Amino acid sequence: MPHFRSEGLTGHLVFAIAAAALGSSFQHGYNTGVVNAPQKLVQKFINETYFEKYEELPSDSTITLIFSLMVSVFCLGGMIGALGTAFFAEKFGRKGGLLLNNIFVFVAAALVGFGKMAHSYEMLIVGRFVIGLNSGLNAGLAPMYLTEISPVHLRGAVGTIYQLIIALSILISQILGLPVIFGTEHGWPILFGLIIVPSVFMLVTLPLCPESPKYILINKGKDVAAQKALTWLRGTNDVHYEMEDMRAEFEEMKSVPKVTLKEIWSNMILRKPLIIAVVIMLSQQFSGINAVIFYSTEIFINAGLSNQAAISATLGMGSVNVLMTVVSMVLVDKAGRKTLHLVGLAGMMVLTLILTISLALTPSAPWLSYISVICVIGFIIMFASGPGSIPWFLVAELFGQGARPIATSIAVSVNWLANFVVSLGFLPIAESIGEYTFLIFTALLAMFWLFTYNKVPETKGRTVEEITAIFREKSST
Repeated sequence: MPHFRSEGLTGHLVFAIAAAALGSSFQHGYNTGVVNAPQKLVQKFINETYFEKYEELPSDSTITLIFSLMVSVFCLGGMIGALGTAFFAEKFGRKGGLLLNNIFVFVAAALVGFGKMAHSYEMLIVGRFVIGLNSGLNAGLAPMYLTEISPVHLRGAVGTIYQLIIALSILISQILGLPVIFGTEHGWPILFGLIIVPSVFMLVTLPLCPESPKYILINKGKDVAAQKALTWLRGTNDVHYEMEDMRAEFEEMKSVPKVTLKEIWSNMILRKPLIIAVVIMLSQQFSGINAVIFYSTEIFINAGLSNQAAISATLGMGSVNVLMTVVSMVLVDKAGRKTLHLVGLAGMMVLTLILTISLALTPSAPWLSYISVICVIGFIIMFASGPGSIPWFLVAELFGQGARPIATSIAVSVNWLANFVVSLGFLPIAESIGEYTFLIFTALLAMFWLFTYNKVPETKGRTVEEITAIFREKSST
């Protein structure tokens, strides 16, 4: 046990991480992937319900439009939810905000779980929007809580857990959506309603954990309570140095006015990290990850796999995503955030270029379809190694306690907006220019790589005060 204490990874910290992350990021990933497997069944339900209501059969385009709205409204809810991060984080605390956020899960579970029984696809659309609100808030609150309860040397690994559970829950949603489990006529409403399970888990476990010590000290001004929370998390009374760092930040904040939206933009010391946080979030969503996942089944079928084998390959791809996120969790505090992000972006840039060439030439050289499969798997590996996880916790590392909630709100809402744009705009572009769509991502990835190389500081092993000092120094030169 003393060894673990010196490393900072105590049983209490692991429990707090599991309580916060499993109940939050699970919703984000599960609701991203859950609509894919039962798509045909849901579209059949929309067709039947539309006929019952209007006594005429809907056109294929109407069914597609309603289903697309049901899918993409999740991102819209996520964007609006993310904008509420600052309010929830300040008003109720990080832990308190996460617990309160479960109200949305119960409302959403009732809407999507009973939508079929009520013969209402409108209930599915509203339910997806409500669970989007929950996921948007989670995406801001959970990484903030995880960053603030972690020792500096474990911050990257703990921050990566949010993306790890997203990857894992996407895979779980794909497995549960198989026809042998819940991917059936009667099973898909249960598949949608299962979102209540991680919510119950959080409501049982998170109340046993303390609020973020930083929030207790800096926002509430309660020194003894903050020390008590930190002692619980570290499993030792020897928390003197961490408390001194937090007290120094607290004293510094007293002399600084409360950070507003105007202040974060007009103050150069805050504006630079905000631009970095926003661009890093955009680099995740505009990397082409959603496009590659969308194309994957078609690419596997073109490579000669049967429909069933293509589905299995897609599940395998999800497993690779989970595995590589675990690898990233190990590497992020050794190799550094900037290095892993640059390697990931460069790898994806090269692979999208090769993928475009192989997809374009496959009709005349069928063997190239196997190169496409390798590119898809390689792309997932590169994404999971850095760009998949780093944006979620980097924003919390770039800002002090005063600016962190509002900066997180802005950055995470931009992430959801970009997700919404890609989910809405990708199909029309793909129908127009086909496989050459990936060249757009090649160009974007090149721009994001240059920005990361020139503008993003390495935050590995640095305190918030040290990172802020870097921006203060750059602003004065």
